[in-house]
Amino acid sequence: MKKINNFIEVIKKRRSVRKFEKGKTISIESLKRIVDCGRWAPSGANTQCFDFVVINEKNMINKTTKVFLNQAQRLVDFAKGFPAVSKNYLANTVAIIIVIGDPRWKVCFPHASTKMFEKEYNDNNEAIFLCSLGAAIQNIQLGVTAEGLTSAWLSGSGEEKTNSDLSKLLGYPNWMKAYGTIPIGYPAKTQNKRYRRPLEQCLHWNKYEPKQYRTHSQVDFYESALRPFAMYRDEEQIENWPDFKEKLGIWANAFSSQICNKNEKLERKQNFSKPRTEGRSTRRRKLQ
Repeated sequence: MKKINNFIEVIKKRRSVRKFEKGKTISIESLKRIVDCGRWAPSGANTQCFDFVVINEKNMINKTTKVFLNQAQRLVDFAKGFPAVSKNYLANTVAIIIVIGDPRWKVCFPHASTKMFEKEYNDNNEAIFLCSLGAAIQNIQLGVTAEGLTSAWLSGSGEEKTNSDLSKLLGYPNWMKAYGTIPIGYPAKTQNKRYRRPLEQCLHWNKYEPKQYRTHSQVDFYESALRPFAMYRDEEQIENWPDFKEKLGIWANAFSSQICNKNEKLERKQNFSKPRTEGRSTRRRKLQ
C-alpha cells in the first residue's frame, strides 16, 4: 500500500468508490490508524458523541451487506427516481466502519433558559450534533485515503428501518443511530475526480456575492436532469464532458463559471423538501 503524506493531495484523492477488488485484506494496525482519525475530529463541547464499529470478519461483512441490499431495494420501491446503485460491492470490502451517533450528548450543548428561544437552541443543538458526526466521518474517509485505500459514505444507515436492522446485528441501542457507513477496499479501477463547482463560484470574499447565488431553477434542473451524471461521472470539470452542451443546455455557464446569477437577484425561500419539477427523475417516479 502506498501511503500519501501530503494533506492537500489526500483531500483531492478522496473518492467515493463502489467497485472493489476481491480477496484483499487490511491489517488491524491500519484500521486502528483510520479510526483514530475519526477520534480526533472536532465535536460540540468536546463531547466526542460518536462510536465506531469496525466490521472486518467476513461473516459479519456478509451480514452487513445483506442489510444494505435490503436498504437498496427499499430505495427502488419507495424512493423512485433516485439514482441509487447496487450495494453488492460491499461483499468485496476489506472492512466496513459504522459511525454511530449518541444523542444523549446533546444535553451538553447550549440550552435556552426561556421558552422564547427553546426552538432556536434545540435546532442549533441538532446542527452541532450532526456537524460533529460529519467531521468524524470525513476524518475517517481521509484516513482511508492516507492508507492508500478508498471508501464511500453510505448515509442510508440513518434510515429508521436500516438503523433498526443494524442495531440488532451489531448490538448498539436502537435509540442511537448509524449516521455513516464507510466501506473500505482496494479500488477495482482508478477513478478520476467527481464534478466540483469552480472555486471562484463557491468562494466569497468578505461578503456573500449575489452573482454567485444558485437560483431555484438551477436547483430544480440539477435534481431533475443533471444529478445522475454529476454523481457518478469521473470528471472534475463539467465543461470537459463530451456531451456538456447537450446535458447542460441553457445552464452551461451557471455550472461551469463564476457567475450563476447574472441579474444578482436573491430569491425568497421556497419549499425544497421534495422534488418540484417534471424532469426525468420525477417522470420515472410517476411511472413506477
